[in-house]
Amino acid sequence: MATRLLILSDTHIPGRARALPPTVLRAADDADLIVHAGDWVSVGVLDELERHGDVLGVWGNNDGADLRARLPEIARREIEGVRFAVIHETGEARSRERRMAAAFPDVDVLVFGHSHIPWDTRAPGGQRLLNPGSPTDRRRQPHHTFLSVVVDDGELAEVQLVSL
Repeated sequence: MATRLLILSDTHIPGRARALPPTVLRAADDADLIVHAGDWVSVGVLDELERHGDVLGVWGNNDGADLRARLPEIARREIEGVRFAVIHETGEARSRERRMAAAFPDVDVLVFGHSHIPWDTRAPGGQRLLNPGSPTDRRRQPHHTFLSVVVDDGELAEVQLVSL
């Protein structure tokens, strides 16, 4: 049975937006699991997403004690036989795949944030690295973004970058 994921990061509410965009909330309602890779800024964002579904999230460098008390620095979950880890920061882009494969050798998919730059690559050993960008703070990117992912029968059956 397929599992639908909504993957977000770097919402920075209320600093960069007052609220999550309606498209994100609709995607949250459609998802089986909401994954957030940190920099929520407001604990209200976590509360709101939890009203829409199951949330797997981590804290980021801009998150305060209230979020750090509720979320880990690194989260892990196996979904449909695929081993996921979520972390906010992975360091510089250069050599990221090699460094993350060494740091997370038991993970099939590593979800991360921090840069606000969408990212979808594979490490030499096959590990997939995904960054959804940001649905509220695009920085130098052309669009606000998030990822829609379908996990089915031990693989990522679909990975779609959604532009807002």
